[in-house]
Amino acid sequence: MTEFNIPDHPHRRFNALTGDWVLVSPHRAKRPWQGQVEKAQEDTRPAYDPKCYLCPGNERSSGDINPDYPSTYTFINDFSALMETTPDGGFNDGELFVAESERGICKVICFSPRHDLTIPEMEVDQIKGVIDVWQDEYRSIGSVDFINYVQIFENKGAINGCSNPHPHGQIWASKSIPVEPSKEDKRQKEYFEKHGMTLLSDYLEKEITAGVRILCQNEHFVALIPFWATWPFETMIISRKPAQNILAFNEAEKTSLAAIYKCLTVMYDNLFEVSFPYSAGIHQAPTDGKDYPWWHFHMHFYPPLLRSATIRKFMVGYELLATPQRDVTPETSAQLLRSLSTTHYKKTK
Repeated sequence: MTEFNIPDHPHRRFNALTGDWVLVSPHRAKRPWQGQVEKAQEDTRPAYDPKCYLCPGNERSSGDINPDYPSTYTFINDFSALMETTPDGGFNDGELFVAESERGICKVICFSPRHDLTIPEMEVDQIKGVIDVWQDEYRSIGSVDFINYVQIFENKGAINGCSNPHPHGQIWASKSIPVEPSKEDKRQKEYFEKHGMTLLSDYLEKEITAGVRILCQNEHFVALIPFWATWPFETMIISRKPAQNILAFNEAEKTSLAAIYKCLTVMYDNLFEVSFPYSAGIHQAPTDGKDYPWWHFHMHFYPPLLRSATIRKFMVGYELLATPQRDVTPETSAQLLRSLSTTHYKKTK
């Protein structure tokens, strides 16, 4: 029998952060970008759209008027999934029918007054301004007595459910700690108690040594495709120092985070020469007032595209009913992204 070989044979990979597994089937598609590459319609938008409810000076559905903001702008989401006014309560009918009320705060962050920009097209200092807002909001919202977790995230692209192309992100802060951060909290705590180091410190050291999944890096952060990635071009940004949350970063470190955020998203846009869709979000320590020395700041990126600007990966069938699966290996995806220019494709035309 042939000796097992990771680049060629089906195998499972363990997600050390969550405890989940992913099935990898590299023999099915060694190169996910083979065959016809279809381009989506060119994304052309004006710098200002009078019909956009996020552009400066425009009216939102709530009737509020956006100020003429020069850089970033935040406001309470007009369609909040969580509300501060939700009363305490619940429903319990034995072990099988349980519900409980959930309070929270939801905000929108406009990254720029420019309707036609996205993160990879913004300057590093402009992106750093977004990170400054993340830091301020994490501090202020996290200090609210009933808020125990602050989830900062960005949905980019209509294919990813983004209802407005204006560059923006969101914050959903909740009384409970959400499912994915809860899984990561458990795994990181177990690792820290066993080894006296954060899980991602040791993981990052090994990834840097191996080099095969590294995409870009600077003095303070590293962008890579995780060993356990599920989505074809899933990535992570990990801080070199084991920071519990975004408040641990000084001005230089925030500039470094902005630079690597831009570097990674330029790679994405250059892959299929399209405004690359993704869902991205920061994972960091809860805000319940406790100390979390095992937490290590990182940012996840989950893009849906597979072989071209119009072909996406779907989680269906076996993946919904059994285990998530990918065909191309993370190493192959990393090699492809690394081979791309660091100059945004729109600047080369």
